[in-house]
Amino acid sequence: MRAIRRFTVRTVLPGELAALGELVHNLRWSWHPETLDLFADVDPDTWERVGGDPVALLGAVEAERLQQLTGDRRFLRRLADAADDLREYMTAPRWYQTIPGAPSAIAYFSPEYGIAAALPQYSGGLGILAGDHLKTASDLGVPILAVGLLYRHGYFSQTLSPEGWQLEHYPSLDPGGLPLTLLKDADGVPARVRIGLPQDRTMHAQIWVAQVGRVPLLLLDSDVAENDNAARDITDRLYGGGTDHRLMQELLLGVGGVRAIRQYCRITGHAEPEVFHTNEGHAGFLGLERIRELTESRLSFDEALEAVRAGTVFTTHTPVPAGIDRFPADMIARQFGGDNAWPTVSVERILALGAEPAPAGQEHEPGRGMFNMAVMGMRLAQRVNGVSRLHGEVSREMFQGLWPGFDLDDVPVGSITNGVHAPTWVGRELMELAGRELPSLIDSDQGWNSVQKITDKDIWEIRGTLRARLVHAARRRLRASWVDRGASVAELGWIDDALDPDVLTIGFARRVPSYKRLTLMLKDPARLRELLLHPERPVQIVIAGKAHPADEGGKKLIQQIVKFADAEDVRHRIVFLPDYDMNLGRLLVQGCDVWMNNPLRPLEACGTSGMKAALNGGLNLSIRDGWWDEWYDGTNGWAIPTADGVADPDRRDELEAAGLYDLIEHEVADRFYDRAADGLPRRWLEMVKHTLASLGPKVLAGRMLRDYVIDLYAPAAASARALAADDHAAAKGFAAWKLRVTQAWPGVRVEHVEAAGLGDTPEVGATLELRATIALGELEPGDVRVQAAYGRVGLHDELVGPDFADFAIDSVNDDGRAHFTGAIPLDRTGAFGYTIRVVPAHPLMDSPAELGLVAVPEAPAGMTNGTLR
Repeated sequence: MRAIRRFTVRTVLPGELAALGELVHNLRWSWHPETLDLFADVDPDTWERVGGDPVALLGAVEAERLQQLTGDRRFLRRLADAADDLREYMTAPRWYQTIPGAPSAIAYFSPEYGIAAALPQYSGGLGILAGDHLKTASDLGVPILAVGLLYRHGYFSQTLSPEGWQLEHYPSLDPGGLPLTLLKDADGVPARVRIGLPQDRTMHAQIWVAQVGRVPLLLLDSDVAENDNAARDITDRLYGGGTDHRLMQELLLGVGGVRAIRQYCRITGHAEPEVFHTNEGHAGFLGLERIRELTESRLSFDEALEAVRAGTVFTTHTPVPAGIDRFPADMIARQFGGDNAWPTVSVERILALGAEPAPAGQEHEPGRGMFNMAVMGMRLAQRVNGVSRLHGEVSREMFQGLWPGFDLDDVPVGSITNGVHAPTWVGRELMELAGRELPSLIDSDQGWNSVQKITDKDIWEIRGTLRARLVHAARRRLRASWVDRGASVAELGWIDDALDPDVLTIGFARRVPSYKRLTLMLKDPARLRELLLHPERPVQIVIAGKAHPADEGGKKLIQQIVKFADAEDVRHRIVFLPDYDMNLGRLLVQGCDVWMNNPLRPLEACGTSGMKAALNGGLNLSIRDGWWDEWYDGTNGWAIPTADGVADPDRRDELEAAGLYDLIEHEVADRFYDRAADGLPRRWLEMVKHTLASLGPKVLAGRMLRDYVIDLYAPAAASARALAADDHAAAKGFAAWKLRVTQAWPGVRVEHVEAAGLGDTPEVGATLELRATIALGELEPGDVRVQAAYGRVGLHDELVGPDFADFAIDSVNDDGRAHFTGAIPLDRTGAFGYTIRVVPAHPLMDSPAELGLVAVPEAPAGMTNGTLR
């Protein structure tokens, strides 16, 4: 018989052990080995049985054992020390507290969070990054208040059928068995948020709090009695259901998330956020809710929009248009219109925020009636960034239509390259070695070049330990997988020798969309077999990954890999391990000698797994995409050649697979197996040390978060404060100015440009004097910025990466024409050109392109180019 309800009965801790509950319910244990050691000693056998889950440990340990511990003075001292250490960690000033004028709090919204395997609320890189963001914020003292959803079935657990087909399972999660606390009012009543739905329905949600070190993570849960069945299922699983279901999840995350923050701050006294960070478009509705709050406080929509934009940061994570959430516009209209309309926010303004810009001539093409969550997110944020330098470039091209008339370099989408949280991902042996030999690296993230002082022997021994740990864990998982697929234990003796702790080990693990090319390694199966079975320089490959449940193509790719790995001649050298999660990911990035990544360039936004491998002494073998394009230096790993420009996808795969095989055979394996007289691969270890020294300070999430604080959070807070001061006086003035400039812009023209000082033979080092006559229409000179764009020109007279020089106002005629003067240096030889542009100017603007307005001379008049000598 099956139970009709499942719940977790928590143990009652003796008073002497009360601090155990405090430690268990702060997820700092997920990156603090000393606390995990303490948990393990509560009951080693039970700890092993529950898979290292502290909450499950307290639910499973016998009362008799707990009573024994109350008399164990050594354990009680360790418990007291651990509790004191956590309290000091939670309260002591850290890096952030040294930043003048920093935001009092930052709200961070993400649909998924990879904190620990014991809290399975993630599917892939977006969630893992969000988890690392919170942990690093905690370590640096950044006052983030995070918001997500609590999925009662998580993402999914993955097994394989006998034929190697991915099967999904959705285990039911009981919040009582997770490291969560229900948010309640002072009178003990659970806090609720409510969202109106069409047809006079209401969605209710309660708020669970996961304490991630110093960072509270609010998780909204719609599985409450007040909801009808459809509303209760909104938070059933991550990325499940159809379009309606997805819209409801994103409404709850965005609108409900802001309301949850207000509840949490009211109940706990936590500072209200000054900055809101939207991690991808899923949470974009948070901006609408903040506009609603302000319009109900008597601001106009435009005034509220400016106040909201000033304090909002939007991070885009995908270079693939298909990865962006889009909803039919009529679905959005139903949600925010009719009997469910917000009185102070019109549905027409909401639809305009998410409307996709149409390419010229395609305004009436099918699909134009879509509401784009990323587009709305960008329109609601004054600061937008991608997650690597290359991804920033790709994003500027993807979204250039939002800023018509501006070149790609002017599109206001920057980049902050992702990083990873070392204490979560780096092997304990390496962390302890660094703590002994390089204390400055651990304490202050300084002294990475001192890695050269660590002996080759120490590094190689640790690498061997981590590789062996992966091999033994892989064998256990492989055996369990084969049993699940129907094999008998008697026929699985070969698994005892599957993989080899002394063989060059390559890792490949990630989600399985087609662009990540899981099966590129199978392009030439015979060549792959030769590499795996080489008599002197064998290679072994450990693979993991999940396809989205609706992605039949991704499942076929997994099946192809599994079928190849099932073959008797190679199954000891290549394995697919199902149910990729944080625990398996940690084993892989720590234990693999080489991390392989071969996406279709430039479709990988960042890809942080290779960063984790590098911090563990692994070397990257990757297509130059994402972060690797930015930080590969020729000697810190290998770059797989890319066949950019080859239109035939099969031919491109063939070329890039051939390059991959060649690198593995002639460079990677040669270097790994090239041993000195003492058995150490000196040239390999030289690369490992260089990788650690060159990449270590770059790939850390501490660098990433400092960049966010200095470049985005602090400026956003300053802007938000400026617009909110004096009852939002500046927001009101800025909105009025934008309206006036937008309406008057058709009257702005570049009428004439005069040049002097060029001479008959322009020479480098000279200065070109320019005078521009600008028709301002109804605007004043202070409303605009006149600039010369100058520099190298291409074949079609286009300026390539131009520099800009601002002009000064010289005079204004009675007819509204103004004269501006400036100068540009002839600072380079070769083909040179310039043009003039006029853009709006206001001290509260963060980018010249913010309004999407620009005036330039009519081509080709006003454009001069020539060759400098």
